[in-house]
Amino acid sequence: MNKQLHRLDLNLLVILQYLVEERSVTLAAKRLSITPSSVSKSLAKLRQWFDDPLFIRSPQGLTSTPLMHRIEKSLPEFLNLANYIADIRDTEKPRGLKFRLMMEAPLNLIMLHDLSLKILNQYPESNVNVRDWDYNSLASIVAGDADIGVLGRESYHKSKESINALPDILNFEVLFIDRPLAFVRTDHPLLSEKWDLTNLLKYPHISTEYGNRIPWAFDDVLHSMGLTRNIQLSYSSFEQSLLMTSQSGHSLLTCAPGYCQHYVNEFHLDLVCIPLPLEPEIYQQLDIPFLMLWHKRNAYNSKTRWLREQIKSGIANFVNP
Repeated sequence: MNKQLHRLDLNLLVILQYLVEERSVTLAAKRLSITPSSVSKSLAKLRQWFDDPLFIRSPQGLTSTPLMHRIEKSLPEFLNLANYIADIRDTEKPRGLKFRLMMEAPLNLIMLHDLSLKILNQYPESNVNVRDWDYNSLASIVAGDADIGVLGRESYHKSKESINALPDILNFEVLFIDRPLAFVRTDHPLLSEKWDLTNLLKYPHISTEYGNRIPWAFDDVLHSMGLTRNIQLSYSSFEQSLLMTSQSGHSLLTCAPGYCQHYVNEFHLDLVCIPLPLEPEIYQQLDIPFLMLWHKRNAYNSKTRWLREQIKSGIANFVNP
């Protein structure tokens, strides 16, 4: 017996999507700011309409039935299209919009420093919240607590921070490809020595956490060659590592994405940047694709689409002046 779509409350499909993401009535209710009882009642209506349990309780949470597996594949696309249709309005600019961004530092300072002003000019009565990217940021985007994230990911095949490790529930676009460089103070003794791995590794390093991990792909590559860096200091952002490296009274150096040259130049840090002394085929393994991430549910959202275009144009002006 065919079920008529007009007899189904489409708002129930939104609740169904949250149940798919959370695998828990309680967690879905928390995300939706409603009671667990309301979610349970909605699930009961969905079960009746689909004539299927949809989910079965298990120690790991709610497990999808075979029918629910089929629904899961099309549900995000259906909801995205519904959001897109709902956003098509020929009215005044909406008031009270909230823009929540998570961005890697210092990328947000040098390539996207005017983004907040663009948002406020386009949406004068909006609220803009920009936070540095950290190891909790990915969860914030998945949970819907942030609109867009901008960050670098590693391309090394063994890295846990590669593009392939991103959750399927996220969309992404590669903004540009970068490569790490060594940043060394201008009076560092290394600059008067032969530029090779032996001398580079002879001195202590400052490392920057990548996904809550202090060693990163460069260290993995070195390990495969039987080598290691002496990491004496670590920070949570490249901005902090670069500032510390530029200070006098130590022999520390650091490695950071090439775009950080703009930060060094703009803030007149006493540093020079040099390509790492690696063979081309090895160096290529350290390429850093910089991504813009957003949840699939926001794929057709007009605010998010406009924001993505502003980010792309801001990055393009810097990368391809």
